[in-house]
Formats: sequence, structure tokens, C-alpha cells
Amino acid sequence: MKLKALAAIGLLCATTQLSAKTLKVDIAIDANQTGAVINKDIYGQFAEHLGRGIYEGVWVGEDSAIPNTRGFRTDVLEALRDIKVPLVRWPGGCFADEYHWREGIGPRQDRPVKVNTHWGGVEEPNSFGTHEFFEFVELLGADAYVNGNLGSGSVREMAEWVEYMTGEKGSTLANERRANGREEPFKIAYFGIGNEAWGCGGNMRPEYYADLYNQYATFLKTPEGKKPKFVASGGHTEDTTWTDVLSKNIDSNIDGISYHFYTLPNSDWDHKGRAIKFTEQEWFDTMERTYRMDEYVRANIATLDKNDPDGNIGLYVDEWGTWYDPEPERDPGFLYQQNTLRDAVVAAVNFNIFHQHAERVTMTNIAQMVNVLQAMILTDKEKMVLTPTYHAYGMYKVFQDATSVQFSLKTDQYKQGKKSVPGVTASVARGKDGKLHLALVNLDPLNDAAIALSVKGAKVNRAVGQVLTAQAMDTRNTFTQPNNIAPTAFEASLDDLTIPAKSVLVVELK
Repeated sequence: MKLKALAAIGLLCATTQLSAKTLKVDIAIDANQTGAVINKDIYGQFAEHLGRGIYEGVWVGEDSAIPNTRGFRTDVLEALRDIKVPLVRWPGGCFADEYHWREGIGPRQDRPVKVNTHWGGVEEPNSFGTHEFFEFVELLGADAYVNGNLGSGSVREMAEWVEYMTGEKGSTLANERRANGREEPFKIAYFGIGNEAWGCGGNMRPEYYADLYNQYATFLKTPEGKKPKFVASGGHTEDTTWTDVLSKNIDSNIDGISYHFYTLPNSDWDHKGRAIKFTEQEWFDTMERTYRMDEYVRANIATLDKNDPDGNIGLYVDEWGTWYDPEPERDPGFLYQQNTLRDAVVAAVNFNIFHQHAERVTMTNIAQMVNVLQAMILTDKEKMVLTPTYHAYGMYKVFQDATSVQFSLKTDQYKQGKKSVPGVTASVARGKDGKLHLALVNLDPLNDAAIALSVKGAKVNRAVGQVLTAQAMDTRNTFTQPNNIAPTAFEASLDDLTIPAKSVLVVELK
């Protein structure tokens, strides 16, 4: 590999395995041809009342010995600001359809303690409620995605929550919000009417849910110009039935249909696969499973194109990410898992898929933000560690609200047996700053990739940015070794561009 000299070159070479062969990749960029804007909300996060995702992960209270800003962990706030989190979904997930908003307002000492029946059977103190959530997203500079309780709630309960949050006049509900410390209405960017109605949200048929959606949405009223985007609870995996039925039977008060797909290495909910100490076969199985996202998204978009040819309804992938078997010593209901270089590659592969479908896929939320599943951040009391997935989000933040640039890609395949995935995936976009950005992901854990790159419509000769890679497939950051893996500087000429095995690369083309 020939890279222009930088201080990071020694580290890069030391952490890249010797390749048995080199993948061949041809990329042709036409900088004059642009496509859809890559909505910043594709980089949304998800914070459910689950395990230590909220309590300890985000909220510790004003009296905690852990440094905090009005009860929110200061270290977590600062880290999330650094990756420019644009959107946070709350309070679930499955928890949303058992959440009754009145239990999370008013003096904290007076709020009822419930049992979280979905996740671990632990006590839910309701210390983190509506006001705390909006204060949190405002401290981040992010937007709010609120998921309402359709499964065990009522039309009245949901409508009153929306009025409580958004009311401007002197109604009893708006004044109650003011009495609880918030004079100005809260701003809701998205509002979900239920979650996973096919499962934990009520085990419904799509036709029945569509009728309920129409009923509930009728009564969710906000002041002029303050209406959030309404989200219907859609399907999962390869099933397009929910997208089909909902897009046929809901013709007003709908902005998007949700879609959920998780990456399980073994594609088996009873034996998902290991988070660490996995084999190359398990690495491949993870890549093969996660790359199905492209096929499934395409199928759902084809359904929307048929039923909604004007493009009014988005496809919101508001739950996605890796899901592994629980660690033996931990509560399985908390969904805590380690996070490795493999997870960063999975994240970047999905980013590239979402970018390719940016006209319909305008919002996604990885599951989840802190201490749960494919987290950005792990905490242990006062300690905090940034995961490889966090670093992938940080590298890709240049794509938020960037404009897609047309390109073609031909790549060798990464194969195991009769199955294969692309060896390399890519994204190209012009950022809000006018710069031309290229992202490349090498899915092959053993072989480097030589990139033959041509650019039409722009005079460029160098690639300058960052690369994320490591020697071992399961390299991770721990509380005792928090800096095992992080992005390092990268620079190469375009006529000599090679990226390491199992790596994520984001560069500006200069």
C-alpha cells in the first residue's frame, strides 16, 4: 500500500493485516450529476427505556456524583454533540406502547414507580419523562421524535399528550405544562402513532392498524405550522405487506411508514451470534445479513412507488443495527452488548445503502444510543467509552444534508461458499460546505482493496480524510483500554488509492 506520508501511516500499516490478494474496485464519479439530498435525520438515534440506556446512560440526576448538566451526564452530552446527533427517538420501542405520559410529568418525587414488563422486569421510576426528554434533545441541539402509545393507550390520551406538548393558548393542558416549568411549547419533529403493531405493539393485522391509525391521527391536533411529521408503524425484514396495506389505506395525516430490520449474524433469534471472539465465517454471515437491508428497502420503496407515485410517504428505518446474544454475566433483558470494528463496518454499509435511497429514506434511528444493542457509548458508573460505531457516525457526519453525487461502482465480491456481498460499498456527495466527499467501506476482513477512481466535472487529485481499521476483527474499546480503536489520518493520490481490509474510509476529494 502506498500512502502519502503522514504521522498516522505507521499506525495504519501496523493495524492492517497482510492481504492474501487485493480486491479490484472501479469507481467513476460524475460531479456534474447530482441526486437527492441526504437528510441529516438518516443519522438519528434511539433512546428507549431499556436497561441502562436512559438511567445511568443519559440521566443520573442533579445530585449524582457523576458530573452532570442539570441531571444529564456531561460526558455523554459532549460526546453526542461531537457527532452532531440530529434526532432522538423516545420513549420506545416496545416500551412506548406501555408508556402513559402523565406518569412522567410533575415533581419527580411524586411520579409513580412502575415495572418495565418488556425489558427485564425492573422498576421504572419515571424520573425521565416528557420535560427531561425535550431538555435533553435541546441540550444536544437535536430534534425530537416522540412515539405515542397506541397499543395500551387511547385516542384521548395521545391527543392530550400532543396538546400538552404543543399547545400555545391558555388551555388547561398548556397551562399544566407551564406550571411544570415549560412556558414555550415543545417542538416535535416526528410523532409515531404506535410501534411494531404487528408484535409488541398489539399483535395486530395491518388492516386493523390502518383503521386505528386513521382514527388516532384525526385527533392529533397542533397549532398552525407546528404539526410534526406523522409516522405509521410498518413492517420488518422481507415483508412488504405492511407498507402495501398502509400506503393503500391511509391517505392523509401520514408522512412516513416505519421499517425495522436487525442484523443477526446467525439470522436466528434464539441463537443470534457472538458480539466478540467470532470467526471469519461469523463476520461474513454478519455482512451478508446486514446487506439484505438494500434488498428489503428496495422492495418497500417499489411498493411505495406503486401506491404513492407522488412520493409523499417516506420509508423511515427507525430501528436497525446489530443484535447479538447477551453476555453470560449480564441481565439478558438489558440488551447490553460489546461493540467492535465489525459493528462500525456494519453501520457504514447501512449508511451507504440509505444514501442510495435518499429520496424515500429520509430518517433512520439506530438501536440504540447508549448501553443498548449497537450503542454509540458504553458507560460503567462514572466511566464512559466511545465505541467503533460512534466513530463511524463521527466520520460520516459530513454527509448530513449533503447532496448525492452520481457514481458507478464495479467491485470484486467478498464470498463464502455460494454466498457473496460486494467487497466494497461507497457513497459520494457534495457537502453543505461545497466539498466533494467520498466514503468507502471494505467488507472483506482479509484483503485490501485497490480503487481505480475517475472523477468527471471536478479537478481533484488527492483523497484526504480518516480511516477506521484495526488488526483484529473484534477490536473494541473497553473501560480499561478506551482508545484501542479510533480513526486515523489518511491521505493518498487518486492514482494510488488503496484501502485496508475491514475498514471504513471517509475522505474529501481535493
